[in-house]
Parts: sequence; C-alpha cells; structure tokens
Amino acid sequence: MSRKKFWQLYLFLCALCLALIVMPIVDVFRVEENFLASYEDVASANNNHLFGSYVTCKLQKNETSTSSQAEKEGEIVFKLFGFIPIRKISVVMVGEDDYYIGGVPIGLSISTNGLIVIDDEADSPLKEGDIITEINGVKTSSATDVTSALDGEDEAEVKYLRKNKEMRALLKIKDGKLELVVKDNVTGVGTLTFVNKDTGAYGALGHAVVDEAGGNVVPVKSGKVYKCNLIGINKGQKNNPGQLRCLFLENGKNNGDILSNNKFGISGTMTSADGLVDENRTAKLGGRLSVTPGKAYIVSDISGIKEEYEIEIIKANYQKKANDKSLVFRVKDKRLLSLTGGIVQGMSGSPIMQNGKIVGAVTHVFLADPTKGYGVYVDWMV
Repeated sequence: MSRKKFWQLYLFLCALCLALIVMPIVDVFRVEENFLASYEDVASANNNHLFGSYVTCKLQKNETSTSSQAEKEGEIVFKLFGFIPIRKISVVMVGEDDYYIGGVPIGLSISTNGLIVIDDEADSPLKEGDIITEINGVKTSSATDVTSALDGEDEAEVKYLRKNKEMRALLKIKDGKLELVVKDNVTGVGTLTFVNKDTGAYGALGHAVVDEAGGNVVPVKSGKVYKCNLIGINKGQKNNPGQLRCLFLENGKNNGDILSNNKFGISGTMTSADGLVDENRTAKLGGRLSVTPGKAYIVSDISGIKEEYEIEIIKANYQKKANDKSLVFRVKDKRLLSLTGGIVQGMSGSPIMQNGKIVGAVTHVFLADPTKGYGVYVDWMV
C-alpha cells in the first residue's frame, strides 16, 4: 500500500470513529427537558445503547427540597465514556401510581370560554369559526355577557381568536345587536387514554379539540365527559380516514369534568369510571426513554371487548420541542385492519403500550395510508 493510500485510509477511519462518537452527542442535545423518567427507563436506555455505545445516562432524584413537587423532580446526567459530563437535563420522576387503561370512546361536551361565530354578515370582519373572547372589555362566554357589553353603545370593540391568534375589530351595533350568530358549546367524540387509579385524573384524545371552521383550539370554560356507544365504523381508505360512529346523551350520566384542552388532548377528573375502564387491570406510565422502535400495542374496545392490537413503532422522535407527533407507527394486527382498515377518526387517544407500560396515545392517521399513524408520548399528556 502506498503512503498516500495509507493516510487516506487512516483519515477515513478517524472520521468514522469521530462520527460514531459525535452523532450520539448530537442526539443528547436534541432531547427536551421535563419528560417522564424512571430508574428502570434509564437502565433500559443504557442497555439498549439508546444514545450510542459511548454515552451513558444516570438519573438523580432532587433531594434539595421536601415539597411534594420537588420530590417529583430529578435530573439526568449524560456522560461520554462514562465519566465526561456533556449535559444535564431536568426530568419528572415517574411515580409508583397505577393507571387504569383507557381505549374506550367517550363523548365530550365543552362550554367554551368565548363565543364561536357560526354565521356572519358578508361585510363583517369576523368570519365563521372565529371565537369572540371580549366585547368592549367584557369577557364573553354567554348571550348574557353580550347583552351587558352592548348596552347603550353604537359600536363594539371585539377581541377574537382566528387560527389561535388574537385579533381585534370594530363592529357596528344595529338595534342593540351584533349581526352575528354564535354558539357557546362544542361536542365531539374521542378515546380515553388513562385514568389515575387514586386521584381520578385522566387524559384523552392526545390532541386538541379544534373548531373545524376556524381552526382554533377550543378554550374551555367547563366541560363534561360521557360514556359513548359505538354504533358503527366507517373503514379507513387511502385519502379517506374513516371514522367511529358514536352516540352519547348530554343529559345522561356525567362521568367526569373537562378542565383543560390543549395540543396534547383534554384532561380533568373522572368522577366515575364505571363502564369506561377495567378496574382489575392497571399499568404504570412509561416515559419516552422507554419507547423504542419495534413491537407495541394499541388498546381499543371497538370489537365490543377491550383488546390489544399489535403495531410496529417505526420511529420514536427525540423532540427538542413538545409536539403531538412524537412517534410513527404501523398497524400490524390483521384483526384491527379487518375492523377499521387501520386508524380512523375517533380512535385518537387510544393508549399505546410497550413492555406493559402506557407510553403514549394515537393522535393522527396518514391520509395516504390509514395503516400508519402518529402517536404522542404520554410525557406530554401528563
């Protein structure tokens, strides 16, 4: 071998070795803070070389305070070659709480913290789907609020949301009224993900309840959760996501409250989980360090009984920023494919389980391929 080729080979091998060391370090700096972590998850990450062969991580519990919140805090230290610290991140310690496993459709009724425009005048700056939050400085969530805000005025300064951005406009008042038709309630269907066995705290949907016309995340004044009856399934096809057809009665038994609606789903307190969960079956939560590409399961009762359906996690993102598209999966179970064709509307919130833990929830379906979908890490839901 000539000297020139020797040095070329030597530099190539050096570059390769450097890449093997540097690439995992890049992954370390892509990891977001404040996710769920346990000693078991960290041990698994090290055993599986999640961050490469040369980077290890260690979980340390925060012992500096005796407050209940501080006891749930900790930090993960990443080390190169086992002794060179390269990053510390804050995490939330996974507790020993048990969670009932969801997988059942639920009906949602939300009283909006604002008025949703459902009909508008052609010359009005407000359009269908806009959410009015204030009129002349008065917060509005009912017709009574509008009446008091317009009393004796010729025009109204309106604050409203359009595609989640706050905007303002001046509207003329005719005969003491705004020429708009509005509503203060939104209903829908989703799937329950989990319920804390001790506290009743629950998470569902995995993504926000959004007003279709305006694209706004619906602000919650109050809300209720109801048991939902599945009456049929429209199977998913290419460019047609399909849906679960469900019915619920708003004057029926209220199973819980809705306190929050954000990009990771709805949450609140379940006052009665009767008919929604199997009280003999619980699981722990698994933080994102425990999520790896490979076999996992979706839990759903769309067959009439609650069952686990096999999926394959294709990609588990590190997520520098919190996002509801945490992982990509493919439905492998022939039973589910036969029932639904894959993922359909209404299945959002279906628990994703791996190694016996609830690690996430279904959020979206690929329109071009209903056998593939997105999931959100359970970290963001709690």
